[in-house]
Amino acid sequence: SYNPQNPSKIPIRPQKMRKLSNPASICDDKAYSPQEIGADSPLAAPPSSALTACATVGAITPVTAAAATSAARNRRRSYSQASRVSPQLTRPLYAEGELEIALNHLRVVDPLFGALIDAYPPPQFDTHPSPFIALAKSIIYQQLALKAGTSIYMRFIALCSGEEAVTPDSVLSLSSQQLKQIGISGRKASYLYDLANKYKSGILSDELIVKMDDKSLFTMLSMVKGIGSWSVHMFMLFSLQRPDVLPVSDLGVRKGVQLLYDLGELPRPSQMEQLCGKWRPYRSVASWYLWRIVEAKASPSSGKCKQCRWRGAVLCSPCNR
Repeated sequence: SYNPQNPSKIPIRPQKMRKLSNPASICDDKAYSPQEIGADSPLAAPPSSALTACATVGAITPVTAAAATSAARNRRRSYSQASRVSPQLTRPLYAEGELEIALNHLRVVDPLFGALIDAYPPPQFDTHPSPFIALAKSIIYQQLALKAGTSIYMRFIALCSGEEAVTPDSVLSLSSQQLKQIGISGRKASYLYDLANKYKSGILSDELIVKMDDKSLFTMLSMVKGIGSWSVHMFMLFSLQRPDVLPVSDLGVRKGVQLLYDLGELPRPSQMEQLCGKWRPYRSVASWYLWRIVEAKASPSSGKCKQCRWRGAVLCSPCNR
């Protein structure tokens, strides 16, 4: 009889073991999913000795290790091919008809923009000979007044024998002492060298920059010393003319949102995405008009439109008429 104090006499009932034709069998009810093999490694092949339990009741269908390996190889190939497909780029604002589409979109999604669009001429954006020149220029202008930055930049392009001659090679050929003599600090010189070196090494190029989607471009340019989120946003907006850039850290844009919506306080960068989300995919154009609001507010001769909801700093055209 069973005695709890004597474990050696516990009866053991033999269990029947089912012998599989192949010990490396796995369930054939659909191929294994990334959740089954681990989210951190979606392409990992299952161990050859593992048995994958079927979610449905049924017979276990043996699959050879070679078949499992072949299926995993096909998945790796499909993932690899998908990773090489670049995201579809949106049309830049300089594309024919794109700006008109943007203005009509803003009128529809936010009626307050109708007054702004009527009050100001269409946006205009600068053009640069190349992305490299535009990035070098943005570094030189950092933390400088417009007049001072322009003066130093003109001396810089003269040192390079013309703006079109501003290349990674020409920048690297300049000594820090030469740059210092024209007003470029040692820190900014190191930023220019880092940008030029990333071009020389192939990490960046004008062609790559133009073809990158916004997210990839932001990541890559942020790797350059001295180029932060604000500089990247300005470059994407004014140089590449990407249509959906929202400089959430720009004080002027934040102030423009406050004036447009008559907010009691300046919106935080974290609030900007929510407040301005309805302007997608043309937040670049919206940002341009926000700067115009702030400029008009600073003008002594400006007034406020009291006949409509818009609390901008100039009389909106419909109410002014």
